[in-house]
Amino acid sequence: MNFDYSPELQTYLGKLDAFIKADILPIQEENIQFFDHRREPSRTQWDNQGLPTPEWEALLARVHRIAEKSGFYHFALPREYGGLEHEDTNLWMCAIRFHLASNPLYGGGVSLANDLQTEHSVVGNFPDFLMLHHWGSARQKNEYIPARLRGDFRMTFGLTEIHHGSDATHMDTKAAPIKLKDGSPGFSISGNKRWQTGAHHATHFLIFARTASKAGSAHGITAFLVPRATPGVSIASYEYTLNMPTDHATVLLEDVQVPDSAILGPLHGGLAIAQTFTHENRIRQAASSCGAAQFCVDRSIRYARDRVVFGKPLASNQAIQWPLVELSTQIEMLRLLILRTASEMDRVQREYASDKEVPAWVAIEEQLGHKISMCNYYANRLACQAADNAIQVHGGNGYSRHQPFEHIWRHFRRYRITEGSEEVQMRKVAGYLFGFKTGREKKGKL
Repeated sequence: MNFDYSPELQTYLGKLDAFIKADILPIQEENIQFFDHRREPSRTQWDNQGLPTPEWEALLARVHRIAEKSGFYHFALPREYGGLEHEDTNLWMCAIRFHLASNPLYGGGVSLANDLQTEHSVVGNFPDFLMLHHWGSARQKNEYIPARLRGDFRMTFGLTEIHHGSDATHMDTKAAPIKLKDGSPGFSISGNKRWQTGAHHATHFLIFARTASKAGSAHGITAFLVPRATPGVSIASYEYTLNMPTDHATVLLEDVQVPDSAILGPLHGGLAIAQTFTHENRIRQAASSCGAAQFCVDRSIRYARDRVVFGKPLASNQAIQWPLVELSTQIEMLRLLILRTASEMDRVQREYASDKEVPAWVAIEEQLGHKISMCNYYANRLACQAADNAIQVHGGNGYSRHQPFEHIWRHFRRYRITEGSEEVQMRKVAGYLFGFKTGREKKGKL
């Protein structure tokens, strides 16, 4: 058992660092108002529903193009779409995201190299691509995937509603079969969706709606790719959040008529689409959160060594040392769990790559779902704890926006709720520990 990064991975991280220092950080310095104490007002249209400023989004798009040309941006994609298609993609992505979030030059998730508030990074994460790639029809793949990679196709993820979050199977949104005006079969969708991230520039909404079975059943939910301009689709509001700007919309759907070809994946089996990307997204988010926690600890240690109080370094006080000791211990244990879990995910994907009966994502859920949840809930909590402690160590300086810690805390606090709340993640772990989930995953076999 080797806990070191492979020479190949270390070389890749070195090349990534060199690229960021040469091509990205100079651009950041030219646009420093988006990253220093002015970051929130510089990024936010306060007179336009709190949406991102055009200048901020143009800057992110510019860096995406540069990262794409460098070859880093599409790393996690299949080779046919410009990716590296590494056999250890999950392990590498976790190592990369930890590295980007913890790096002292551009870490903490407040950088043009890796701005986690906007899910922006020079090494892209493509959950929407995964859904299209695994579940799209031939037409959908041919039309939408190239458009996605060009930036011409952008979709939201419409599972959460005004009255339903973690209890998604009780959703209010319904889709009924109809005949469209041209006589072809289709569906009429009515309901609502909330927290539709990216709605302000989306070309499509991915809408989950009940098409069969009773409320509470996982069966009977279908996913629809709904073009933004479809009659009956309206944005009711953008929700102001703890960390601004916002692009999180409440979307209303009133007799939204779409053809059968708008269905993504199987009829009545739409929840499987959501599960396709949650494993990858959760473990990668855990790596970013763990990295941000490391960044906060490292900055706190440096500050405590340099800061002199009562004639001696702040670091000489055990009240400063002990919380940082505990955080450092937790970070290192968590980092290793994340890397091991990611490595096991890669192993399962290789084993089930050609299995026609059991998709790889199903095998990952059964064998590793509880470990992914462990990593996710604990990392997001740890990032908040490390940011809060960094504020305390830095005192008034830490409370100011001249340090990044308040921004880090406000952003990572979100991840204790989104993509499966902390409580939902813990419930999954409990189900494994106490045998509430009957199953084959405990033996590691299907």
